[in-house]
Amino acid sequence: MATSSAVPQKRTITPAVTFATSGLGGCLAWTVIHPANTLAVRINLASMQGKVFSFSGMVKEHGILSVYDGLPAGVLRQVIYATARFGLFETFRDKLHEIRGHTDFAARVGLGAISGGMAAYMSCPMEVSVVRMSNDINLPVNERRNYKNVYDTVSRITKEEGVAAFWRGSNPFVQRAMLVGVFQVAFYDQFKDIYVRLANQEKNSIPNVFCAAMTSGIIYSLATMPLEASKNRMASQKPDATTGKYRYTGTLQTIRTVTAQEGFRTLYKGFLPYYIRCGGHTVGMFIIIQKIRDIYINH
Repeated sequence: MATSSAVPQKRTITPAVTFATSGLGGCLAWTVIHPANTLAVRINLASMQGKVFSFSGMVKEHGILSVYDGLPAGVLRQVIYATARFGLFETFRDKLHEIRGHTDFAARVGLGAISGGMAAYMSCPMEVSVVRMSNDINLPVNERRNYKNVYDTVSRITKEEGVAAFWRGSNPFVQRAMLVGVFQVAFYDQFKDIYVRLANQEKNSIPNVFCAAMTSGIIYSLATMPLEASKNRMASQKPDATTGKYRYTGTLQTIRTVTAQEGFRTLYKGFLPYYIRCGGHTVGMFIIIQKIRDIYINH
């Protein structure tokens, strides 16, 4: 008598799983890459003060663990930013695919920009907190804010400068995030298909995810560094003691001012740690997301 064994049913990725895995992947990858972000911020902002950043000097004065300053705020930012950015992109992409019957590169670019901008605007408070906590020890002693933790940072900014201060540098952050949504998320999604065709890779396999993430990480690092530098300067600045006005008032104004006074290459100071942060986080995040989803689907 013939017997038949039931084929185990694989689970499908629901919207809830899409958002949860996106956030978890972003948070786990950020805990590894945060020191590179701290160095990128300090190198870039040191140039704003006319200084040359010294890694050995930082370690001697503040200790090697100071590269983890602002880590809690960075992880909390990923809870909002990574969850929304990649989760919204995949949700919008799948819904559009249902309507149109296909997904092309133009659609990916548009959806990447929209989801990136939305995610950035929601996570601005944590972004400002990360920049300030990461760079505080790099300031002259009399200018340091001496934030104790994330709660202290958020509460003091709210009390001393008002809630609007969290969005003071939002334009370059949102604009950068829209580019990140395009160059990191949309390009990553597109390059997975390209590597399937050109390298005969299996879609969503680890080699496929790694190659697509590395390619998109390089492109988005080069494209977004000037906006990152502008965001850092706007988020960390203090008003002039005499006039009460801020030196940097907008993205283009910041880029023009820095280019005219310090040279365009100044906007790329700190690029190596910034690329390590961007490329490393891109690869780490997408691989972690894919592995978590593989486990969820197959178990």
